Amino acid sequence: MAVADTRTPHAATKLVRCAIYTRKSTEEGLDQEYNTLDAQRDSAEAFIRSQRHEGWVALPERYDDGGYTGANMDRPALKKLLDDVRAGLVDCVMVYKVDRLTRALLDFSRIVEVLDKHGVSFVSVTQQFNTTSSLGRLTLNILLSFAQFEREMISERTRDKMSAARRKGRWIGGHIPLGYDLAEKGGALVVNTDEATRVREIFHVYLEHGSLIPTVRDLNNRGWRLKQWATRRGTPTGGREFTKNRLYNLLTNMVYVGKVDFGGQVYEGEHEGIIDPAVWQSVQDRLRHNARTGGREVRNKYGALLKGILKCGSCQTGMTHTYTQKSANKLYRYYVCVTAHQKGYGECPTRSVSAPAVEQAVIDQLRGISRNPQIVAAVLHELEDGRAANIDSLQRERRLIEKELGRISDEIAGLAPLGGKLVTDRLAELQERATAREAKLREIREQLAATAGSAVDAAAVRQALEHFDELWAEMSPREQERFVKTLVEGVIYNGETAEVTVGFRTKGIRNLCVQGGIQ
Repeated sequence: MAVADTRTPHAATKLVRCAIYTRKSTEEGLDQEYNTLDAQRDSAEAFIRSQRHEGWVALPERYDDGGYTGANMDRPALKKLLDDVRAGLVDCVMVYKVDRLTRALLDFSRIVEVLDKHGVSFVSVTQQFNTTSSLGRLTLNILLSFAQFEREMISERTRDKMSAARRKGRWIGGHIPLGYDLAEKGGALVVNTDEATRVREIFHVYLEHGSLIPTVRDLNNRGWRLKQWATRRGTPTGGREFTKNRLYNLLTNMVYVGKVDFGGQVYEGEHEGIIDPAVWQSVQDRLRHNARTGGREVRNKYGALLKGILKCGSCQTGMTHTYTQKSANKLYRYYVCVTAHQKGYGECPTRSVSAPAVEQAVIDQLRGISRNPQIVAAVLHELEDGRAANIDSLQRERRLIEKELGRISDEIAGLAPLGGKLVTDRLAELQERATAREAKLREIREQLAATAGSAVDAAAVRQALEHFDELWAEMSPREQERFVKTLVEGVIYNGETAEVTVGFRTKGIRNLCVQGGIQ
């Protein structure tokens, strides 16, 4: 490799300190004794020696980015180079070819802006021009336009190729799902027999519990974890505990029935399914049902009206519903302060309260507001406004996720043709993030569909309020809970004073809110 000539030029000649920047998109071949980065630097040093009479010298500092794409500026050596330019340590930036510095016209304009601001010129060894002349700038912009066009064409071809592979049911990489391994030659999924048995059990455990949270608790108590595997660099990844979102993603992953979901379309996969379609459909039906009802039929079978909205007024923590059964036909229900339950009854003066008593105090306040026609009208108006606001919020979140998925898709398309260990790890990370965001997008779309189809039935609410006593007795426990939570945002019980404060959802009711007590 050529050695930089650092001899001081003739005293009358101004010293031009040249920083040589080199880059290669992949790590392939960088472990060789003489690689492409060395070749680029040798060419630049030879060019500098040819300009020695002009005072040019090569700086000994190496600015080498091996394994980094030119599609963005997130490169350590480039950042160091620009920092040195700002510090006044560089007079000229030299590259073997323009696209070694960047393949994006916008990024190049940002780099040149930094160079111009500090009086630093830019030279390409194989393309005879520099940025000190207007002709050089014009030529450079033309070359960069073609470089960016080439990169975008590669991205489009890669994206089209990935889409075609998805439509054929092929595995295109990313997070390997539990129950499968990557084929020895890559590009396909093969069944992992032991993990497949565990996945089937997970589906059955969910159907047994009928809800995500109890299933998560059960799986983690068993010590079960998500898929763990090693990257090409040998780095362990995955193997995390189950959470509600991770379990939901697993249960809705169509890979398990031998299909792939791409762009909202379902295609037959090339891999073998491991879940019986009937079991799969039962799980999807249960998930959809719980999304509409919040799982109330499963998690609230004792009809706790205030579950999730009752707080302890003494320590400001939640109060959880529980019960004792002293005989076969007698059930005693309570709400217990979480602090007292977890740390002992001596830690909170509220401790517990009879569930029927505190629920009756809330019902009495609802009965009182039902007799005021103006409040009834305000309830109907604000409930509909709240529904519309919820739809707007969901639509905004949906658009943000769709944009994020578009950016992820573009990045995957830009990285896919590059190869290399770092790129493979990044692709797996992007694919995992895309899978999670797609699951969230499906959830939001289901919520939108449910919210759009649940316009406030003004006649039904008005009738329920005006004929409260008669209709309340006819409601099922689930309907009573839904009715209460439609109007009530939160309830606070103070065990020291036996006061019950109801926080209503609508301003009209909230302004007339009074405290009730438990006798």
